[in-house]
Amino acid sequence: MMEIRQAAILCGGLGTRLMPYTRDLPKPMIPTNGRPFLAYLIDQLRDQGIKKFVLMTGYLANKVRDYFGDGSAIGVDIMYSEGPTEWETARRLWEARPMLERRFLLMYSDNFVPINLSRMVAFHSEKHSALTVSLCLKAAGNIRVDDKGIVRAYDSSRRETGLDHVEVGYMIAERDPVFSHLDGTNVSFSTVLRRLAVSGQLGGYRILDRYQSISDPDRWRAAERYLAPKRIIFLDRDGTLNVRPPRGEYVTSWNQFEWLPGARDGIVALAKEGFKFALITNQAGIARGLVSPATVDEIHSHLVADMSRLGAELITTYVCPHHWDEGCSCRKPAPGMLLQASLDLDLRLDRTIFIGDDPRDCEAAVAANCVAAYVGEPQDLTEMAEAVRPRLQARVLGDLCPEIISIFQSWATTDIRSMK
Repeated sequence: MMEIRQAAILCGGLGTRLMPYTRDLPKPMIPTNGRPFLAYLIDQLRDQGIKKFVLMTGYLANKVRDYFGDGSAIGVDIMYSEGPTEWETARRLWEARPMLERRFLLMYSDNFVPINLSRMVAFHSEKHSALTVSLCLKAAGNIRVDDKGIVRAYDSSRRETGLDHVEVGYMIAERDPVFSHLDGTNVSFSTVLRRLAVSGQLGGYRILDRYQSISDPDRWRAAERYLAPKRIIFLDRDGTLNVRPPRGEYVTSWNQFEWLPGARDGIVALAKEGFKFALITNQAGIARGLVSPATVDEIHSHLVADMSRLGAELITTYVCPHHWDEGCSCRKPAPGMLLQASLDLDLRLDRTIFIGDDPRDCEAAVAANCVAAYVGEPQDLTEMAEAVRPRLQARVLGDLCPEIISIFQSWATTDIRSMK
């Protein structure tokens, strides 16, 4: 199994679009909810097993070194490759080459993507590329990628046609093939990306979720809102909260909604810890004409009121009304509803838990990069592929609560310390 153990992060730019905020701070150190933006990147990668870092610093380099030191206080090992502010990104990477392992993750320091690194590594291994870049959809992008995940055009000027993706950092690099396109010239790394694309050596790993950036003040504030901790849990409905109707049948009135044992207890316990909830449910009965959209809305209005009486807040609901043969992007196991919830609620999906009772719920959670939690009998998961198995499992929702609370506490307490 291919592994990535080291990340090299480009931290040397002036951050001119963030002036005057970067007059006394380098861009990666811009405070975001009281912490440097760079801290979010380091703890994200640390949580996925990367413990070695090379920070390629330039402008106000001492501010980065003084804050992070050698990384031992936060459980990582940090080395520094420092150079003049005038160095471009390719030159910074060239000068750091003695510190770099045979394979490493190359990062920008001003973008955040809720990426699953192990899946990206598997993609990179399959494509045998010299470099794999992470991509997000963008109408006026700088990359064209084919159906097989190979980048066919890279144009930083964005003048070519068909450029519908943008690279957002998080690049897996094979050191020797990549450095064969470097010679120490003081140029942007975009030059290397263009050369690799021309030679067919550039892989493109598509990310379904959006990316965050601190490239200018408006994006910085948006990233700050996105990265702020939130206690919101996604819930499936039938079979998770209420007794699932027989196969092919649907809950057609509130009178037919019967809470499962332990479900209300779990909702109450989590609400007392400050959690709110969003409902994510497939309702193919709408497409089949067995229940109307208005009736589903009415059932959910009763559910909102019932949960409110329990002291819990169901803040929104997402319903897929389509037939299972329609091929929509919202019906689970597709992650469409979860991605929409992330957009609406400004959620980090990698720090969101989705509770469901069906393997399709687990598949949707994994596709959206959520933590999957399963309610049901363990034997029901025996045929599920290892890659989509839930992280949490219990027979009733209430039994999941201690682990859920513990996970959110660990996310809060393992974050790198606040700025001095």
